[in-house]
Amino acid sequence: MQSKTIKQVGAYVRVSTNRQAQSQTIEQQIERLKDYNRAHAVGLGETHIYRDDGYSGATLNRPGLDRLREAVRDGLITHIMITAPDRLARSYVHQMLLLDEFKQAGVTVLFVDRPMSEDPHDQLLLQIRGAVAEYERTLIADRMRRGRQMKFRAGKLLPWTRVPYGYRVDPEHPRDPAGVRIDEAEVVVIRDMFEWYAKEGRSLFGLAHRLQAHKVITPSGKTCWNPASIRGILTNPIYMGQVYMNRTRPVDARRRRSATHPTGNKTKGSRVAVTREDWIFVLEIPAMIEAELFERVQKKLSENQISARRNNHAHDYLLRALVSCGVCQSACICRSDNTYAYYGCRAKADLIYTGHDAKCPSRFAPADQLDQIVWADLCQAIAHPESLKQALERAHNGHWLSQDLKARRETLGKARASLTAQVDRLTEAYLAEVIKLSEYQRRRQALQSKLDSIDEQDKHLQRDVDRQFEITALTGSMTEFCQRTQAGLAAATFEQKRQLAELLIDRVIVNGDQVEIRYVIPTSPKGELTRFCHLRLDYFNGEAPHIHATDIGQRDGERA
Repeated sequence: MQSKTIKQVGAYVRVSTNRQAQSQTIEQQIERLKDYNRAHAVGLGETHIYRDDGYSGATLNRPGLDRLREAVRDGLITHIMITAPDRLARSYVHQMLLLDEFKQAGVTVLFVDRPMSEDPHDQLLLQIRGAVAEYERTLIADRMRRGRQMKFRAGKLLPWTRVPYGYRVDPEHPRDPAGVRIDEAEVVVIRDMFEWYAKEGRSLFGLAHRLQAHKVITPSGKTCWNPASIRGILTNPIYMGQVYMNRTRPVDARRRRSATHPTGNKTKGSRVAVTREDWIFVLEIPAMIEAELFERVQKKLSENQISARRNNHAHDYLLRALVSCGVCQSACICRSDNTYAYYGCRAKADLIYTGHDAKCPSRFAPADQLDQIVWADLCQAIAHPESLKQALERAHNGHWLSQDLKARRETLGKARASLTAQVDRLTEAYLAEVIKLSEYQRRRQALQSKLDSIDEQDKHLQRDVDRQFEITALTGSMTEFCQRTQAGLAAATFEQKRQLAELLIDRVIVNGDQVEIRYVIPTSPKGELTRFCHLRLDYFNGEAPHIHATDIGQRDGERA
């Protein structure tokens, strides 16, 4: 009997910071819950304590909370003990979401320090406390942010999340400016990097090769230097003794690394530089290089960026930025030796440039031949819009024929009529006192569940009907677009071909002799004005769907 009680009761404890976790405040919560358990004989076991050490209550992404919710979902516990509502969540919305989830699962939540009942006044008080906790958290965060800014501007706090290469700080006080000192071994590397790059004909790629040849270890402890990391060092004014904040700002990812896979989480996008006028000066520290050398390097970086090979558009490539490697999924870049032009996987380049462990074994694809193949296939697809209709229907898992829809509706109608008749007979039996109320409620609930299932199936069927009408309308729009476009294909200039390729081709994937073309056809006039990659929002959520070579994507001007 005791084991059953222990199995059905759980407790949740949480602290927000590692400092709180180290000061044993979470153990104090556990002890408070154990005292309550002993006083009320709840039956709490040690194995059923769900804890989050150093996790903020502002988010639901907490491992201990996830395990608790899974236990509730699986029916392993019937009661949850928590010291106070703000330990469950700091956000009022999150509190209501979790409490409603627990209530729907039949789980009772006990707040030990602030007991609550189902009384409307207690529920209102709980909501007010949740809103106050959320306000308090926002207020504290804003005060901490403004306090840090004041310390930054006063030169009392270093605006570092990671100590810059070449410097050391006091391990006990890593944000104290008084503890900053130069690493005598790394300062030699920094000075050599600036002086070497400032000379004529030097590049970031060449500097990376030089550092690797000299076996210089990177700031992260690796042996291979990345040009982007080197650029970050060469553009950091800290090396001339000036510490600034607000030099960059975060932005959402603006493009994919390769069309064959998404960029990742939008909230973890890249950072862009802020104009120098908006930098905020913090303080001065020991310098490694002179200001004159730093400015020469900045000028050199700007000039090299303008003349970079990636910005050279002297050669015409129909599929520029549209080709991906089928072997390693990387993007393919255009190459030319003044005699032949190729599309080659970027992972075939030097490992310093690509950051890969090994070069990609894929072959180069002749640019002229690939351009001709893709253009011919594109013209063929536009000339036969009926194939696009078939692909669209296949992409949407087929379509129901009218007789199929009619048969399914008749079946659902007969099932609903039968269940309704059973409910009526059951009600008559109860009114005639043939069955008791408890038996009537049990049978009535079972029949109602079946009726709800019928209603849900009917909703899905109606969506299928609506979708079929939508597909029919889209097919008409695509056919009209193809008819308008194919008239000028034969006399199209290169610029017109390029514009059409950017509009209709999402990606060309080359794997040896195999070429896969992923098309997207506008389904409305608005969709003809914007490239498909600019409409795809799901490239940034980590779950971009795969479109087969025989399928097509849709474009409507807002979301595809």
